[in-house]
Amino acid sequence: MDFSGQYLTYNDYQALGGTLNEMPFNILEFEARQNIDKYTFGRLKDLSSQSQETKLCVYKLIGVINGYSEYETSNKSKASESTDGYSVSYSTPNVSFSESKNNEIQNIVREYLVDCKLEDGTPYMYCGADV
Repeated sequence: MDFSGQYLTYNDYQALGGTLNEMPFNILEFEARQNIDKYTFGRLKDLSSQSQETKLCVYKLIGVINGYSEYETSNKSKASESTDGYSVSYSTPNVSFSESKNNEIQNIVREYLVDCKLEDGTPYMYCGADV
């Protein structure tokens, strides 16, 4: 798989103290990047290099997303089980779990990127209109 366009490289991740192997890192970095792009309206995609704040934001998001994934995996409960053809279904996370995860991600992105600006002065998270 191609994981080009990363906001945080694996080497930078390790230098910050990250302990994941490279493939789990790549997958989580992609998810973190998608979340950042959602809240910055894709403004960071074409930058030749990322700010320190962006890299630290990705690092923090990787830890949080990984934590939620591990919790979700270890706390799945069976919704149904059939013994004849052996089929097991697991319940999906409740709304408050998903909301909690999304709120935490949004808060982290805001915390790290709210004061960052592009070279032209546009704030990363600007979502208004000039009048």
